Amino acid sequence: MMKKQIILENRISELEGLTAFIRSYGEACRLSSETVFNLQLALEECVSNVIMYAYPSDERHTIRVTGELQDSDLVFTIEDTGIPFDPTQVSEADTSLSVEDRPIGGLGIFLVRQLMDSMTYRREADKNLLTLRKRVR
Repeated sequence: MMKKQIILENRISELEGLTAFIRSYGEACRLSSETVFNLQLALEECVSNVIMYAYPSDERHTIRVTGELQDSDLVFTIEDTGIPFDPTQVSEADTSLSVEDRPIGGLGIFLVRQLMDSMTYRREADKNLLTLRKRVR
């Protein structure tokens, strides 16, 4: 079982550190470049949403991302103390509509759902805990 974590601040510039963390983790787990790329897309989408929406003030906060290989599943947990938000309750984006007719937002969560095998959310001790799971073996 391989477990690693990174602690980021709620700043968009921190996404570079997240990318490096995912690449390094992917190498350590011997993941394909396609799997690493998909993990990057999914995790950057989720973490950037936390950075942009979880903290309405300009105060600095931390976001913890933990990656763990459990049997044949990669499990990433994103933990923050921001406004409670459950992305699993966001309705599916209607991709049958034209770009002009589609409401703004929701496509990032749609993308995460496509890239990952599961996404679960829980609120615990004033923290948002979003868990993404991807079968890799």
